[in-house]
Amino acid sequence: MSELIFKDESYRIIGCCMEVYNNLGKGFLEIVYKDAIEYEFLKSNISYKREKEFEILYKNIILKHKFYADFIIFDKIVLEVKSSKNIIDEYVKQTLNYLSVTQYKLGLIVNFGENSFKIKRIVL
Repeated sequence: MSELIFKDESYRIIGCCMEVYNNLGKGFLEIVYKDAIEYEFLKSNISYKREKEFEILYKNIILKHKFYADFIIFDKIVLEVKSSKNIIDEYVKQTLNYLSVTQYKLGLIVNFGENSFKIKRIVL
């Protein structure tokens, strides 16, 4: 069995997200969870960029519309924050696209809308 990619970094990120869930529970809008996660990242001295803008290259041109990842952490991990009934295929595909554009290897989808905190690791 192979080693988890960015294991230590993932552990810290997930710990912050679990702290948010333990304090807020489920039912808030995504923006509330993002604000709380940002607070926890600052408190934990985790390097991040919020709503990071990325250009999309298509046939040697930059498309006019961009995408915005919820968080880029340690300049190598995409974090997508959701508050829905479950983590659906659309969220996985979205994260895979973000990984493809950024050339990062790991994406984390965290969901605060279920009866318990859920996370999905996406490895490219």
